[in-house]
Amino acid sequence: MCELFSLSARHPATVHLSFEEFSRHGGGTAHHADGWGLGWYSGRRVLLLCEPTPASNSALVRFVLSQDRASRTFVSHIRKATQGKICLENTQPFRRALGDRDHLFAHNGDLRGLERFGLGFHRPIGDTDSERAFTILLGRLEPLWLADEPPSLEARAAVVAQFAADLRPLGIANFLYSDGELLFAHGHQRTQLSGRVEPPGLHVLKRHCDDAPMEHGGLGYRILTSGGAQDVVLFASVPLSGEAWRPLREGELVVVRRGEIVG
Repeated sequence: MCELFSLSARHPATVHLSFEEFSRHGGGTAHHADGWGLGWYSGRRVLLLCEPTPASNSALVRFVLSQDRASRTFVSHIRKATQGKICLENTQPFRRALGDRDHLFAHNGDLRGLERFGLGFHRPIGDTDSERAFTILLGRLEPLWLADEPPSLEARAAVVAQFAADLRPLGIANFLYSDGELLFAHGHQRTQLSGRVEPPGLHVLKRHCDDAPMEHGGLGYRILTSGGAQDVVLFASVPLSGEAWRPLREGELVVVRRGEIVG
């Protein structure tokens, strides 16, 4: 099963993916060898790097390691294919433009029966359930983002919450979605080490630093921050450190803006 990771920060943060740990997840000690991707916001645009190959032998991962890319929002995905070919089109996160900005989406799970839901303007490029789910969500968000006024947090959250509720009966439905201002994380179920499919599907960690730069060393990620008082919210399929990650309840939707949980 795939793994998800995301970060929302008060001030732009630099995320360094530890190559040794990341490569073990992407085809080494874990079986997520069918692709990887990392997207981050620069203003309203998303910079996205994806490959349909294991991260364990990726020169592009090494390139990412050598860079200091700072952003308030990162979304990352490591793939274990359940639906769709192993190809670039099916590698997550997915990016689409809607309204005046890019939107990012990554899903962990296996959904059946999405055909019952209509699409808006956007159409899938690949053949995964995850991308089709994203285009369904965008279709529901289109009336909000194409209106004259930017949509409220409450209006966006209502659409995403209903979308999540519609997905859960169709299979495992953990996902991360960002419009550049808000980050939504939906926790459902996941195949656990015991082999049982049950909650939690995502975990969350809230961290605060008053003044000094903060270094967070985790399993697969190292986050460096600076710029005064900093608040960071992290989501991950499995806890990335020995800290007190909180498991999301089944069906829980968390909304974050710039390192602060707002819903």
